[in-house]
Amino acid sequence: MRDNKIYIAGHLGMVGAETLQLFQSKGYSNIVTKPSDELDLRNQKAVTEFMDREQPEVVVLAAARVGGILANDQNPYQFLYDNLTIQSNVINAAHENEVEHLVFLGSSCIYPKHAPQPIKEEYLLTGSLEPTNQWYAIAKIAGIKLCEALNRQYGRNYVSLMPTNLYGPGDNFDLKTSHVVPAMIRKFHEAAENGQLPVALWGTGQPKREFLHVRDLAKAILFTVENRLKGDIYNVGTGKDISIKELANLIQKITGHHGEITWNTSKPDGTPRKLLDVSKLHSHGWRHNIELQDGLTKTYQWYLQNIKELKEVKL
Repeated sequence: MRDNKIYIAGHLGMVGAETLQLFQSKGYSNIVTKPSDELDLRNQKAVTEFMDREQPEVVVLAAARVGGILANDQNPYQFLYDNLTIQSNVINAAHENEVEHLVFLGSSCIYPKHAPQPIKEEYLLTGSLEPTNQWYAIAKIAGIKLCEALNRQYGRNYVSLMPTNLYGPGDNFDLKTSHVVPAMIRKFHEAAENGQLPVALWGTGQPKREFLHVRDLAKAILFTVENRLKGDIYNVGTGKDISIKELANLIQKITGHHGEITWNTSKPDGTPRKLLDVSKLHSHGWRHNIELQDGLTKTYQWYLQNIKELKEVKL
């Protein structure tokens, strides 16, 4: 198993980097990676030639154009086109080179905005999407369906993992493109550093969200590969959620901010609640290990240690 040649696409991103580190720590040494400036995954010819040359036995597709509500809403074309092309090129090249096992990383935003809670895998395509991130969601749904079609038509074993909201080391802390946890960490930290200034947050704070530490997702990917899970869709989460207001209070405490929190209710809340049913993956033996408060504390410590070299994603 540890001699298998594994290609991790997107190894410099938060998920890819954590996955690469975990696989290496477990004794996997035959791992192939390529940064985007050497291999543009939107270039079909380049991806095909790369896969022909390297001949991996397992592919982990963690590469994607990602961002928060603002980035999705302001850059719909990039989120749809880039993700469609990245996924299609990598999945098709894997198929053409007889790669039997591929792990595709999706997102919980693929599910309907008003899906019953907790959300089961079979709720996919049963209702309308959240408008603010529909472009990203549609691309990810297409990736799931590509994997499903190959499994059905060609007997591949391509697994789609649907993680809930992620956070952790290596996250994007650019306030224009980041997700809620890194954005809050940066806002509260900077407000505390500048005399306990007020912190303005979007929405009402009422929506509830589930958060998963990126190390737990990396462990789910490793679990999927080592156990050769059947090609299907699997939710990856904690099975617990928290309101955005409660999250803000928790991050405020961790960062040592004592100022006021204001809520801009003219800004969108997004989906009211998004809690995943993780019983399917649980039935195979996987469980998360890192609880939210501990994970947020460690993420803030990482932020402080790396504040001068933080990754920022521009669109």
